[in-house]
Amino acid sequence: MKLPAVLLTLSWVVAIVAQGTSRRPTLRPIPYRPRVPFPNPPSRKRLCVVRTHGDGITDDSQYILSAFRECNDGGHVLFPRENTYIVGTAMDWTFLRHIDIDIQGRIRFTNDTAYWQTNSFRFVFQNVTSFFKLGGEDVWIYGGGTLDGNGQTWYDTHAENIYTLRPVLVGIDGLKESVLSDLVLRHSPQYYHFVANASNVVFNNINIAGASTSKNIASNTDGWDIYRAEDITIMNSVIHNGDDCVSFKPNSTNILVQSLFCNGSHGISVGSLGQYPGEFDIVDSIMVSNISMHNASDGARIKVWPNTASAMSGDLQGGGGSGRVRNITYEDMTVDNVDYAIEITQCYGQRNLTLCQLYPSPLTIENVVFRRFRGNTSSKYQPLIAAFACSSAEVCRSIYATDIDVASPRGTRQAYCLNQNTTTLDVECTSIYRGFN
Repeated sequence: MKLPAVLLTLSWVVAIVAQGTSRRPTLRPIPYRPRVPFPNPPSRKRLCVVRTHGDGITDDSQYILSAFRECNDGGHVLFPRENTYIVGTAMDWTFLRHIDIDIQGRIRFTNDTAYWQTNSFRFVFQNVTSFFKLGGEDVWIYGGGTLDGNGQTWYDTHAENIYTLRPVLVGIDGLKESVLSDLVLRHSPQYYHFVANASNVVFNNINIAGASTSKNIASNTDGWDIYRAEDITIMNSVIHNGDDCVSFKPNSTNILVQSLFCNGSHGISVGSLGQYPGEFDIVDSIMVSNISMHNASDGARIKVWPNTASAMSGDLQGGGGSGRVRNITYEDMTVDNVDYAIEITQCYGQRNLTLCQLYPSPLTIENVVFRRFRGNTSSKYQPLIAAFACSSAEVCRSIYATDIDVASPRGTRQAYCLNQNTTTLDVECTSIYRGFN
């Protein structure tokens, strides 16, 4: 039975009209505009208001799907700000076309870990699953509301069993010509965004946070992971998390990331790459600009697995793949209490440096620029402020670090340099290495 999207009572309609729908956000790219123009569709003409059971317990998924179907292809869906919507069913949203989704209230996913591990949507990379799968074309999602992943149960469950499949909060598969803006994301079980097989998607003014309240940390809570996607823009956002602020996974091309405040993260990372034998990973044409990075393990990072099987942890293993990283720019980054301002490693996931030397990665890294870095590192690896470590001079070419004004707490500017042209690096190179990442 099809559920109506709108509860037709006069008082309810009057309340909704008085509240009003949100205006589409204005996108202000600073300092760069993306390679392709922002989506700019005409306004939508009909309104669908999403119902809720309103008891904070009963699953509202069918109400949500009903509103999406009713207003698809030219409508505006409203989640009123006074409502909290409970989602306990995995939903496929890849049918969406030409639709505005105006989230003013809160969407909260249940903590039924048994259900979600069995029914969430599976991706093909690193055991990624998602509560819902967002795809389609010309989809605008905004409104200032909140998506709540109810993550605490997941953090505790994962601490007991590292093989727990934790859903990402926003799982994207095949989305194009779309915008997600003015959203609050809280307590994701794992990544906040996994963006796969997408093109010309803009993320603007996204507020991410969600620390654990128990002794079990909120791990692997990347802000964005980009995979097999092109022309993705991430800008004007604030991220408090426990893993990569943004990560460019295999086959990410023409990506613009700018004007972010990142706190508690593992930096903005290319990779990890070379994880799967027989796969050729490509990351090409990435611009990262105007970043404020605080209390993080890294500022800018490129991480590649060695050319043999290696284990980062029981649930994260890899090595033996190849590929290329090319045309990457990190610029205008301020670091504050960051372990390494810059790190390149082709020994990711492996503490045995001898093994990495015996099985050097064949993945090439070339035309990479780090420029105008400012600030201070933590004391963790001092006197080092950075590490530039490649498996051979043949696979790492044209690596530049210019105008690097970063110091350790001791005031040093040393960097570990392996198989590098040290004349292109504005640091004091040393052969003494500290730290494994």
